Amino acid sequence: MKGAQGECILIVDDEQQIRRFLRISLASQGYDVIEAGSGEQALAAVYTRPVDLVLLDLGLPDMDGQQVLSAIRQQSAVPVIVVSVREREEDKVTALDHGANDYVTKPFGIQELLARVRAVLRQAQQGRGERLACHYRRDELEIDLALRRVTLRGELVHLTRKEFAVIERLCRYAGRIVTQSQLLKEVWGPTHVDDTHYLRIVVSRLRQKLGDDPQAPFLLQTEAGLGYRLQVEAR
Repeated sequence: MKGAQGECILIVDDEQQIRRFLRISLASQGYDVIEAGSGEQALAAVYTRPVDLVLLDLGLPDMDGQQVLSAIRQQSAVPVIVVSVREREEDKVTALDHGANDYVTKPFGIQELLARVRAVLRQAQQGRGERLACHYRRDELEIDLALRRVTLRGELVHLTRKEFAVIERLCRYAGRIVTQSQLLKEVWGPTHVDDTHYLRIVVSRLRQKLGDDPQAPFLLQTEAGLGYRLQVEAR
């Protein structure tokens, strides 16, 4: 039986103490919790049970967590937060490119993790309603992807083709990190994945046109070394 939140969370970690700590913390918030100590157990749970979110460690005894993530993405769109001791930028980028919704480095504060869990579940809920897939609104900014129309304070914002392509992809994944390599590959093509200066220029122009202060951005958040996130309002 699910908890008061109505969501089931799968904890994938080979350390029993960490699983116990997370289980107690999540259960105290009303979540239903199931556990897996290996990649094989994790995939079996995702394929056979209604799971709403996966907390995935990368250092598993039978297979690497990145492989587990890729296998999950072949079969399911369930949100995944990677929770790993690995701090390298390369590991974070790889996980995000493979479809992770967020990445938390161990050791972590439980309140921060719970906040990220709530945020990812909220984004998944919004995505199921297909609201963020075609429409984004924040304060006086409105982006309608179906009409290919961006307005600020009721005035039409004229974007170049590349500028619109970038904001479109960020809008479709609003609230999530979209990696630089993903944006470069999708907007400029696979031969330009290292041309990060192209992306920086376009993001700078978008900030200028959308009224987003680069010193204190409320809209386009830079995730250093990883990519960008189109911010959503807390609910």
